Amino acid sequence: MIGGITLALAMLSRAPADTVCRDDASALNCFTLVPTPDLAAASGAIALRPAHSPFGVAVTVDGRSRYHLTATIAGLPPARSLGGGANVYVAWSYSLALDSAVKLGTVGNGTFELGELDRAQFRVLISAERSAAVASRHGRLVLRGTSPASRLLAHRDITQPAAPGALRDASAPMTGHETMGQWTMPPMPRAMTAMPGMAGLEPSAGAMRPGAGRDAAALAAARPRETVHLESGDTLALEAALVRRTIAGKTFVMYGYNGQYPGPLIDVKQGATIVVRFHNAIDQPSSVHWHGVRLDNRFDGTVGVTQEAVPSGGTFTYTVRFPDAGIYWYHPHVREDVQQDLGLYGNMLVRAPDADYLSPVNREAVLMLDDIEIGDAGATAYGASAPTHALMGRFGNVFLVNGEPRWSLGVKRGEVVRFYLTNASSARLYNISFAGARMKLVASDLGRFEREEVVESVVLAPAERYVVDVEFARQGSAALVNRVQALDHMIGVYSSETDTLGSVRVAPDRVTPSYARQFARPRRYADVAASTAALRNAMARPPDRSLVLTLRTRDLPQAIATMLQGINAPVEWNDGMPMMNWLTTGNEVNWVLRDAATGQENMDIDWRFAVHDTVKLSLFNDPSSSHAMQHPIHLHGQRFLVVSRDGVRNTNLVWKDTAIIAAGETVELLVEMSNPGRWMLHCHVAEHLSAGMMMVFSVGAGGIRR
Repeated sequence: MIGGITLALAMLSRAPADTVCRDDASALNCFTLVPTPDLAAASGAIALRPAHSPFGVAVTVDGRSRYHLTATIAGLPPARSLGGGANVYVAWSYSLALDSAVKLGTVGNGTFELGELDRAQFRVLISAERSAAVASRHGRLVLRGTSPASRLLAHRDITQPAAPGALRDASAPMTGHETMGQWTMPPMPRAMTAMPGMAGLEPSAGAMRPGAGRDAAALAAARPRETVHLESGDTLALEAALVRRTIAGKTFVMYGYNGQYPGPLIDVKQGATIVVRFHNAIDQPSSVHWHGVRLDNRFDGTVGVTQEAVPSGGTFTYTVRFPDAGIYWYHPHVREDVQQDLGLYGNMLVRAPDADYLSPVNREAVLMLDDIEIGDAGATAYGASAPTHALMGRFGNVFLVNGEPRWSLGVKRGEVVRFYLTNASSARLYNISFAGARMKLVASDLGRFEREEVVESVVLAPAERYVVDVEFARQGSAALVNRVQALDHMIGVYSSETDTLGSVRVAPDRVTPSYARQFARPRRYADVAASTAALRNAMARPPDRSLVLTLRTRDLPQAIATMLQGINAPVEWNDGMPMMNWLTTGNEVNWVLRDAATGQENMDIDWRFAVHDTVKLSLFNDPSSSHAMQHPIHLHGQRFLVVSRDGVRNTNLVWKDTAIIAAGETVELLVEMSNPGRWMLHCHVAEHLSAGMMMVFSVGAGGIRR
């Protein structure tokens, strides 16, 4: 296993309680229980294990994190010895203000499962009570602890004006951050205060606005996406060009494939091979990456690995074969932080030949979810020599569904609609639901789950895809919403945030035919289960390769460096520190993939496998880095299974190409190395990729040695 916290969690059931979490104050998935002074021999810890979820992150429909709590305790005397009629120890969860309690269960010396909790910041108190049946805490306190996310409150403490040494806006700019007049500040979220100490600072990378000097009015207005049905052997002309868009009342220059937003929806059959003649008419070098498709290596579109960048005015011909049914997408693989963010992306829907591949539905809808940061001058400028927003990635303040701020669909009452969802955002995770409608999860990146599941919401990390069937049983309007717990880094607290991305209008007329009966019966897919069952032995063995995900910084302004003290959260759903995120560029930040065995990093890593190797990878997201955060890790050219998270086995497998790794988490992947060539593995936060978080592995002759 990699990392102190992973080892500590593995020791839960066999170590004294005071060894758990003791050596890792940065741990995000466990915390220590502290005894009262008169019971100094007692010790304890709470492990926050992943709750069951078919997604990479377990949350409630309103975005509250879900954990399974495990307590390990040692050194407690018999409860009766404490007097006062005590007979048993009981664990409780409280809000930080101690104004709301949840009874977790009875405990003692040993390891105890305390069930699921859905609070981000909380305390655990253990008291000696008269009976296990008590409904509220009355007995004396013996152990207490506070959840790791509560450390974020330290940000509030170091920025309070009254605190000694608190940050103020009088700090001078550092070298490389002089005010050059090239930038306008990014928009600040409502009710969020600008961080102190940032006066006079601008990003060090130089400002760039694509299409600079071009009159937006002279460009063709982008038009909505069209669907292109292609047969094997067909050819598609695909052009990336400058287009005019008006979003949130601002008209400015963006990019588009074939003048559309998103790019054309390519609808093909499984097993087809098509030819795509790409012409680059934008003002930057570009390429097209066919995300998730197990195609021939030379057509993967990875600049510097499988091809050179296509210059402005240049062309490149791709041959794309589709061996797997599923929902895929295409986008550039050069300066994704600019080109993808400005509209260069589109979907590919690959249909299985079996008409019964999925349950019947009344209609389908393919939705690409995105966000864009728009200020008074249009889209916030991008870094010319390096990406801005390099800490957390660029979060937009305007949500887009299929390129539009307001999406809508009209259906009849009782309709079952299949939604193919793709997260095309640079950095944002979504927690999507349809208000008042039931959802059933059926598939992900490269096909079906082992079994369908009824879900309240769908969590999509950048580049992930999920397929859900939704039944609209009631007349009226069902809002498509993103509901999360937003973090304000400056004061270290969470608040509920709901954004309406669109709506489904449900007419009173009842649909014919009705698929309500089929919808109500989640299917099991024996062929998928058989394909994964054949790999059970490989899942159980130790990892073949291990990566540590971490961060290196240099030359940060003092105000930013002061705030980056390893105080973080496993998953951040919003940009809770907009100014410092914007100011930090790839010149100051290097995101790192490190081979745990050799110490090699990023493009210096040299992994070699043979075709048909089955490789178990362990990825540990080091929480002790100065700003650990979640990373959606994407493997080109292959498919994999997410085997476990923090040692908890995945009980509903699906083939994927992208998986989220939360801060502090260890995730094990089982990769089927079926496709020869040199392939990239990288973080799909566009700014993290541009700030170095990428490596290459080879699949060919040689194989792995065990």
